[in-house]
Amino acid sequence: MTGLTTSGRDRIAALFDRQLELGLHHGAQLAVFVDGELELDLAGGVTGPDGTETTSEQRHVLFSCTKPYAAITLHTLVDEGELAYDDRVVDHWPEFADAGTEKAEITVRQVLSHTAGLTQGEIDERPDLWSDWDACVEALEEMDPVFSPGEVPAYHPLTFGWLVGELVRRVSGTPIEEAVAERVFDPLGMDDTGIGLREDEPDDVATLVAFEPFDRCRDPGEGLGDHTEVAAPFNTEAVHRSVIPAATGIGTARDMARFYGCLANGGELEGTRILSESTLEEATALEAKTDADGTLGRPGRFALGFWKGGTTADPYGSLTPEHVYGHAGLGSSVGWADPELNVGFSYVTNGVREGSYEHVARVRSLADAVRTALLQ
Repeated sequence: MTGLTTSGRDRIAALFDRQLELGLHHGAQLAVFVDGELELDLAGGVTGPDGTETTSEQRHVLFSCTKPYAAITLHTLVDEGELAYDDRVVDHWPEFADAGTEKAEITVRQVLSHTAGLTQGEIDERPDLWSDWDACVEALEEMDPVFSPGEVPAYHPLTFGWLVGELVRRVSGTPIEEAVAERVFDPLGMDDTGIGLREDEPDDVATLVAFEPFDRCRDPGEGLGDHTEVAAPFNTEAVHRSVIPAATGIGTARDMARFYGCLANGGELEGTRILSESTLEEATALEAKTDADGTLGRPGRFALGFWKGGTTADPYGSLTPEHVYGHAGLGSSVGWADPELNVGFSYVTNGVREGSYEHVARVRSLADAVRTALLQ
């Protein structure tokens, strides 16, 4: 695959600028890797309503775009033979469930594919607990499955991260925020990305703004709920510093595109391999699919920690191929890999728009522009 042409870059940049002019968000970043090389790195707008200029180094809350970072960390442990996808969670985390219960049969594979049935609970609505890792783990240990494990694909908005993160901690002996840095961020040179801010880091994260919906025909109670209420806690320093492996990735589009550029390139970038090709292939293969997700109510195709393309609801472009995989984050950002084109893409904004329509429309238009520029 040849890189982007000058005319292609210009068209993508014009669309990027146009979305800022329309007020779809205050600030944004767009980055694209092709064949392991950074081909596009755009930044524009401001860091918030009264913010400063957005640069390529400006860090943003990544919401659920964090999930693949945590998942890949767990996949590296599978690669090393430290656990297997069909292990039961209790094999590594005995307090997770009582022996003989339905919950005790939940597997690592089910956790990664959003089929564990532990979708949402009181913990999702308790930001005051999110900074206390042990409290979050105890809450998971006390939860009962909403659905029978393995039977219903149902998105796990926050519980996914603590489930994966505690498995990483139990198996490796290292907290997830340190393990992901050691195994993913540092090797790939993702210098502006972490899960939660560390004590010595300033809280210089872009301000999120939950915009009023353009589309008044939809039920405001659909999906995860009122996006303004869901987004609000993520502007607080306490949450920025919390380790929520499903939601508090703090980073940039350039780093995220580097991550997906590595995966699209078979798990290796610039001579650094983070995952074997065989494990990457299993991690990104279709594991579960549904016409009506048990949490979000829309079509879904799940790999092990990723959303697959090929549905009417995915955010990777119009009629995206089924082999594309990645993840979106609460009506604001998206990243994906196309291994056939060897492309890693990331678009990060500080404007939260209605996720299943407005956000998908804007991110798809940019994805289409990139694909068109590459395929000409």
